[in-house]
Amino acid sequence: MSLNRSEKEAVISEVTGLAAKAQTLVIAEYRGITVADMTKLRIDARSKGVALSVLKNTLARRAVTGSAFEVVADQMTGPLIYGFSEDAVAAAKVVADFAKTNDKLVIRGGAFGGKALDVNGVKQLASIPPKEVLLAQLCGLLMSPISRTAVVLGALAAKKGEGEAAAA
Repeated sequence: MSLNRSEKEAVISEVTGLAAKAQTLVIAEYRGITVADMTKLRIDARSKGVALSVLKNTLARRAVTGSAFEVVADQMTGPLIYGFSEDAVAAAKVVADFAKTNDKLVIRGGAFGGKALDVNGVKQLASIPPKEVLLAQLCGLLMSPISRTAVVLGALAAKKGEGEAAAA
């Protein structure tokens, strides 16, 4: 069933709003995926803050016009699912993880920071650890020199204490 003009405008404005808030867009072809698998993908995406949409490509092209995702407008052909996320890696991670277990979902590309990504770019983006892990790694790097200094000072104090005890 085709949409009338006002319904199309509503879809375009909704997707434009998603694109305005999002950092990342991932495009994947979903031909041949069962409804049950698509439902699992949508549930997983929703839980991770990713907005998945199946849109008419002409409406999607109009919605991303003027946004950072306009660079992938030429890739919008065929039966596609669009994943928008405010988190830089969430959309890529959700789609790439699902594509590992379901060979019918084919990643076509995406966009991040105003730059088009190919399939490998999306997979590399998906391989970045979550924000919490990156922050923990950064804290570990910052704490390492401090803890080493404390160990050395403690060893020097212990050695000095042994020298004073032997002299007495």
